[in-house]
Amino acid sequence: MPDSTIRPLNVTMLGAGSFFTYSILKDIVQIPGNSGGSLRPVDVDESRLKLAQRLMEMVGGDKWQVIATTDRREVLEGTDYIVNSIEVSGLECVRYDNDIPLEFGVSQNIGDTIGPGGLMKALRTVPVYLEILGDCEELCPNALVLNYTNPMNIMCLAAQRTSFMNTVGLCHSVQGTSRMLAKYAGVAYEDVRWQCAGINHLAWFTEFDGPEGSLYPNLFAQAEDRSSEFAKAEPVRTDMMLHFGAFITESSGHLSEYLPYYRKRPDLLEKYTDTGYRGEEGFYANNWPRWRQEQDAKRQRLLSGEEPIDWTRSVEYGSWIVEAIEKNQPVVVHGNVANDGLIDNLPYDGCVEVACLVDRNGVQPTHFGELPKHMAAICDSNMRMFDLAADACIYRDLDIATMALMLDPLTAAVCSPGEIKAMAEKLYDAESEFLTRFQ
Repeated sequence: MPDSTIRPLNVTMLGAGSFFTYSILKDIVQIPGNSGGSLRPVDVDESRLKLAQRLMEMVGGDKWQVIATTDRREVLEGTDYIVNSIEVSGLECVRYDNDIPLEFGVSQNIGDTIGPGGLMKALRTVPVYLEILGDCEELCPNALVLNYTNPMNIMCLAAQRTSFMNTVGLCHSVQGTSRMLAKYAGVAYEDVRWQCAGINHLAWFTEFDGPEGSLYPNLFAQAEDRSSEFAKAEPVRTDMMLHFGAFITESSGHLSEYLPYYRKRPDLLEKYTDTGYRGEEGFYANNWPRWRQEQDAKRQRLLSGEEPIDWTRSVEYGSWIVEAIEKNQPVVVHGNVANDGLIDNLPYDGCVEVACLVDRNGVQPTHFGELPKHMAAICDSNMRMFDLAADACIYRDLDIATMALMLDPLTAAVCSPGEIKAMAEKLYDAESEFLTRFQ
């Protein structure tokens, strides 16, 4: 039977200046029947840490003690749940990540998960994450680590290969996309049933049904009309659905970076991409520094009372996982976990995104079976790059990193191996001060 109350909890937030801090910790303090505990924000940026601390003190109320620090080891001991949302040298490197590949013809929209930008973010971030997990093994070995940091697959893959910590990678693309599809199908979200599996940002809705059966005929009809709201909002995702038979979880612009089809020629960019998350070139690099400033400004408005706190509990999985475990109140989430036979026709040493049952026994991934072969092949093309990128981070080897970039679907569609090597070396030189852990 589910429990009505839960014990006091200690929750550590690594990367407290991030977008996720406010929503996830606000959700946690709203878990019905919670007994409070401690919220432990950690950030190396003292000014952003202070903002996060003040906001958590306001949100947590009397039941939650807030312990803020720039040294994670001060608060890891006794931690029950760790939310990892770190950003390593992003401000300093975001232009390199975008502009150097563009010199070689590789156009990116976001560039933080795969491709040259995703690789460089992994090389900066994964070694730090593994050091964090080493501290966790020493100070809080029984904690559950909820990772929100990209590149998700490489982060999770490196963790599962090197650490005994209990980790799961969490995103909001499954929740967001399933709600979006219900809206376009004209069916209330609570009335849809669906199956979704693959890898992070490239998971397939193999089924999407309403009360009267499959909603795909409706969605296909809208996608075939390229002037429809659906097709205009999602130019790449609707095109992939038409040609591969199912809708994918990540926004069109981001998705276009994982595929060899849409960003390799100017005419294709003109046809299949648009502003913002629909594929705009350099969208993340051009806007991310401003988004950080706007996030800090929003926190200032919340603290001053100029902007009211939205107490709506978000669809982010974090608090629902905590509640499910602590109250033995089962919930299903889609998590990034080791492929221990979960998707039969994807690499068994890889990381996949599947439905996971969560209750008092923790996060329990479920067996999906086989993806349709052509869908599995698209996922597999990304997983080969992730495999080597994770090894590059584990073994601190830039030669392996270069080989990973040679396997990247978009980069390989644009550049020769020699050009890819030259691009990689130029990136390593530009970001050398942030790659000191590597040979």
